[in-house]
Amino acid sequence: MRKMLLCGCGGRMGQMVSRLILGREDISVIAGCDILTGGSAFGYPIVPDPSGCPERPDVVVDFSSPAALDGLLAYCGERSVPLTLCATGYDAAHLKKMEEAAQTIPVFRSGNMSLGIYLLLELAKTAAAVLGTDFDVEIIERHHRSKVDAPSGTALMLYDALSGALPYQPEPVYDRQPKREVRGEREVGFHSVRGGTIVGEHEVVFAGHDEIITLGHSARSREVFAAGAIRAALFMADVTKPGLYDMRNVIG
Repeated sequence: MRKMLLCGCGGRMGQMVSRLILGREDISVIAGCDILTGGSAFGYPIVPDPSGCPERPDVVVDFSSPAALDGLLAYCGERSVPLTLCATGYDAAHLKKMEEAAQTIPVFRSGNMSLGIYLLLELAKTAAAVLGTDFDVEIIERHHRSKVDAPSGTALMLYDALSGALPYQPEPVYDRQPKREVRGEREVGFHSVRGGTIVGEHEVVFAGHDEIITLGHSARSREVFAAGAIRAALFMADVTKPGLYDMRNVIG
């Protein structure tokens, strides 16, 4: 049985991962990291930082925040433990640190843990390559009112996928309010909706002359992300070669 250290265990996603792991015979949570320490309702101890984990885990899974990155990279680097990063909101400096750490340890990162999102990425790339310059492209994402980063990590993943498939270098636009001008031919607009308990919805809109093509994905519960994280954790627990990994590696 693989042993997981779960960081951000007290959050929505951490609790969902803990719930899905209960009763499994292939993986268990041996400890959690969170601000509130003590005992978990799921039966494992909660410590304030990874160094308090009672034994060496086979994999560390993080659903906390970018603020925890430095400590996690240090812990995993010292113990040669694979790290699975599932949080969002990382900036360029964070990504550089991941790349540097991946020279010595296996590091997994994904802005979305849903397998369906990776199918959407492939469909979006295909559509971008086929539709080329004849269609305008916009990205719409919707999340619950408590999500702090915008655009979402998944929206940025979609933009990266489109950038590699379009016959031109697109220009991201996050706010058209101050521009007061006609839409540029190479623009890709981002639109973020925050409200209620929306789990996560993403659309890529290709708008052409008299026709619109919309590709989308809607998550109806956080369970799809938790299940993907567990699948990634099991994959990473067996990885010994340093490098950067994502869901494409997991699903083969």
